[in-house]
Amino acid sequence: MELRDIEIFLTLADELHFGRTAARLCLSPARVTQAIQKQERQIGAALFERGNRTVRLTQVGRQLRDDLRPVYAGLKESVQRARLAGQGVTGTLRVGMLPLNAHDLRPYWDVFRLRHPGWRLRIHSAQVGEAFPALRRGDIDVLVSWLPVDEPDLTVGPVLFAEQRVLAVATDHRLASRASVSLEVLSDFQHPHADTGPAYWYDHYAPRLTRRGRLIERGPVVRDAEEAMTLASMDGLVVLFPAHVSRYWARPDIAYLPVTDLEPLPYALVWRTEAESEAVRALAGIIRDLGTLP
Repeated sequence: MELRDIEIFLTLADELHFGRTAARLCLSPARVTQAIQKQERQIGAALFERGNRTVRLTQVGRQLRDDLRPVYAGLKESVQRARLAGQGVTGTLRVGMLPLNAHDLRPYWDVFRLRHPGWRLRIHSAQVGEAFPALRRGDIDVLVSWLPVDEPDLTVGPVLFAEQRVLAVATDHRLASRASVSLEVLSDFQHPHADTGPAYWYDHYAPRLTRRGRLIERGPVVRDAEEAMTLASMDGLVVLFPAHVSRYWARPDIAYLPVTDLEPLPYALVWRTEAESEAVRALAGIIRDLGTLP
């Protein structure tokens, strides 16, 4: 099979629809049909069962899909590495960002690119629930995460910045007219919950208790910051964020109130200990050289 034909087969195995497969690959439906028919002739067996409204993999098709997926992924990676090598790029460092302030961290990124022109730097947004799993799967090489991180398989590197917290509330919320709030006030309102990751880690970001020991109620489980914002805007919840969110995510329906009695939240570089690489060490070294951002 040619690489393009493998891509057509695997895409159809995912979509189970000739039209969607064609649209996803920017091909005509006839081209997809021809490629599958050619593969079936080569193999000598049907790969898909075609009904009036359904497309299903046959047993042979399922086996071929499972065998081809890792092969295709390896081929794509090899081609990409060759393409980058042709451009003078010998590797890529993938940075997952839990905070939103990638632009504030440009001094680190710029020095990394200046010192290591042979390495490409990719900045990715990371969801709270997927941050540590993404590190452990190898989807990202390093993570910018709030502290503490106390995981036996993860290394905590230098701190990039530390920020005060703000409380996001709807503009018609009864707190919105205040100039600031204290942690004690949060116990009167629901805060969304991220029911994932180590409990100690999220509890440091969004405390369960006020300083006087009052419980801060947690409400609906959210997957990301945007979902939390929607709950704040529409359902009256209050949401803690690092202060930079008020600059990066200005919204007409949300007011941001400084929280006066929470210590600054530090964000550091974190990586999987067994996957530590030269590029990871280089970025950590640059952060140490430049120091924590003011």
